Amino acid sequence: MRSFGQGRTGVVRAAQDDRGVFRQMQIVVGIITISDRASGGQYQDLGGPAVKAAAEKHGWDVLAEAIVPDEKKRIQDTIRSFSVQGCGLILTTGGTGVAERDVTPEAIREIMRLEIPGFGEVMRAQSMKITPNAILSRSLAAIVDSSLVIALPGKPSGAVECLGFVEGAIPHSVALAQRKPTSC
Repeated sequence: MRSFGQGRTGVVRAAQDDRGVFRQMQIVVGIITISDRASGGQYQDLGGPAVKAAAEKHGWDVLAEAIVPDEKKRIQDTIRSFSVQGCGLILTTGGTGVAERDVTPEAIREIMRLEIPGFGEVMRAQSMKITPNAILSRSLAAIVDSSLVIALPGKPSGAVECLGFVEGAIPHSVALAQRKPTSC
C-alpha cells in the first residue's frame, strides 16, 4: 500500500494498493450556509448543521463552517478561503433556487475551473422522485482552485438527500481536484 496526502494539513488522505485502487480516503470538508436571514441572525441555520451531520456520518473531517449572505463576493471569498485552508470538499447549502437573491450557482461559475454537470443532473433527477419542485433547483458541482464544490439546496432534508445521491462520486472527484493519483 502507498499513501498519498498529508493528513489534516493536506486535503485528501488515501491508501492505494498495487493495482492503483483506493482503499480508504479521508476527506476534509468546509460547509457554507448561504442565507441572508441566517447570516443576519433572523433565522436559525438548519441547513449547515444537517449537512455537517451527514458529512460526519460519512467519516469526513469537517474543518471549516460559515454562514454568509446571498452575495456573490462573500460566497466566492469564503469558498476560496476554505480551499486555501485545505478543504478538498466544500459543500454549500442555499441559494440554488430561482428567487431573485439566489446567486450561488452564478457565484461558483464565476470562479470555477470547470463545472461537473453530472452532479446537478443526478441531484435533480433523483429529487424529482421526491418532489416536483426539484425541477427548480440549480444545484451544481464544480472544481474551484483545488476543491470540489457542491452547491446543495437550502432545505435541510433536500441538502442531505442530494448529498446522498452523489456521495459515491465524491472521493474520486476530490482526488482529481487535488491532483492526486487515482485509479483511472
